[in-house]
Amino acid sequence: MAKIMEIIEKQTKGKSYRTYKYSYDSIGLPSINYDDDSNKTIKWKESGETNISKNPIDLKPLADQLQKIGDKPLLKYFLDGSRRVFKVDDIAYNNQVFPVVAGQIGIGCCSREQKCMRKERFYRELVLALPDKANADGWNDAAYFAAQTEKLNNSEELKRLNLHFSAIIPYSTSKIGSSEVKLDNLAIAAIQDYMIEAEKRMVAELVKDKRLGQDSYLLKDGSLEYKDMKSGREDLRTLQKIKSNYHWVIGVSKSFNPASCLDYTGKPNSNYIANLPVLHRTPVARYENREFLGDIQFGVWYIRLRDKFRTQTPFDGVVKVEKIMLDNEIDYGIDSDVIDVISANIINERNPTCYGTDRRWANHLYPVFLTESYVKSKYISTEMFLHLF
Repeated sequence: MAKIMEIIEKQTKGKSYRTYKYSYDSIGLPSINYDDDSNKTIKWKESGETNISKNPIDLKPLADQLQKIGDKPLLKYFLDGSRRVFKVDDIAYNNQVFPVVAGQIGIGCCSREQKCMRKERFYRELVLALPDKANADGWNDAAYFAAQTEKLNNSEELKRLNLHFSAIIPYSTSKIGSSEVKLDNLAIAAIQDYMIEAEKRMVAELVKDKRLGQDSYLLKDGSLEYKDMKSGREDLRTLQKIKSNYHWVIGVSKSFNPASCLDYTGKPNSNYIANLPVLHRTPVARYENREFLGDIQFGVWYIRLRDKFRTQTPFDGVVKVEKIMLDNEIDYGIDSDVIDVISANIINERNPTCYGTDRRWANHLYPVFLTESYVKSKYISTEMFLHLF
């Protein structure tokens, strides 16, 4: 039976080189990957909450009170998206050689009911990123690559294994020749964008099914700062179109760039976060980036979950929290009492820990760790996946 690259080679009239296959996660030098945009800056110059303060806010009394009265936790749904990407071949079109990148995408949402975690919904998406040069006849890219995906899914090998590719995604080759452009990165970025669209789709489904509300927030692992998309579903491309879906959604980032924080005067202020007392939060900063995010504004703040003397770095044990500002919040800021309740609930999710299981244990919230573990458990093994090609 024909392998995937044999089918792609024939369908797109390219030349496959049958090159060495590997996971991008298994190569390269160690580096720090931030959940947020490492190039942005957060300023506390303009407050994003109703009570203006320059000092950390102690949340331990409220967190303890919420535990004593036994109220249901505010956070009921937990969403995590992840991907694994692989170099599976090189293919030539018009005497130029391009990388072929495949990805496994997992998007999972777990819910908690009476202290039990269960699967709410899950997507597993298999995708393939090809250069746009594969569309040699100049068809509409969306129609052309959708047709190639359908032909691929009709192959005997995929039917035998009961596997299905969600999409063949084109990546742009218009900047070939630039020293700053690496084609592998363009292909990986196309798969990343597809994963983000799947996250947006899941949130939209939860809202449509009336799962979310003031007593049942969704906590998304990672940033909510979605840039505008040039492709994908029209109704999900911009935050402006979907911001109403995020009324009861907060984003929590386990890692962030501390150098991006500036004080009221515009000077670097990362030590403010490093010295944040345990179980305290910072004031809420108002953040916007019209070039990157349009006219959407965010409330951004930081919470220390663990004592820094028990962690490896000053920023271990600190999470960054984001909430999209809606309606009156844009004019007056997010209600500080709401910020405190959300923050106290986040603090109460810090135990039990996943110490020894994940090196990011100090920044993990346990329901998020369980959701992330569930998503990763649904991946096809690397050996089986690469064998498809």
